[in-house]
Amino acid sequence: AGYSEWANRRLYDAAASLDDADFRADYGAFFGSVHGTLNHLLVGDRVWMHRSTGEGPSPARLDEILYEDFAGLRAAREQEDARIAAYVGSLALSDLDRTIRYHTISNPDDIEQELKLALLHVFNHQTHHRGQAHCLLTRITDASPSLDLLLYQRETGLDQRETGLDQRETGLGLVRGAPAAC
Repeated sequence: AGYSEWANRRLYDAAASLDDADFRADYGAFFGSVHGTLNHLLVGDRVWMHRSTGEGPSPARLDEILYEDFAGLRAAREQEDARIAAYVGSLALSDLDRTIRYHTISNPDDIEQELKLALLHVFNHQTHHRGQAHCLLTRITDASPSLDLLLYQRETGLDQRETGLDQRETGLGLVRGAPAAC
């Protein structure tokens, strides 16, 4: 969760330099524009947080535009990142084996899944779509911030030799001592 919050902040800092036309222009990404892609990231996180906790909003469509304006979208992103970090930080190792039940959006179906596998998807999904937004920013501005996990670890001092963290710690904020698959 810490890495995602850091990467989102860097991505939004870069997106803040775009004029509104570039922010909204459809460059052929899955969700069209930087605006559409950043909204989708927030949609996905809200859907999964609702599935995991039973709390908070749960958008009905994956392409829903939650915020038309950049400032509102950025503020909501920061709040959601804080909510995700607090939730993940509150989990005990045994919580990861809990089963969650939810109804899918795109191809309606009832699903049961272990929380640890759902969380793996959440963080992988974020990385996937941040990569799309990063590509769009590179195309538009010829420059984008590094989102490398190793840079995050170095900048935050999350170095196993210095902190004594278990080798299975990923820097994603998952529970210490979690199985390597997490």
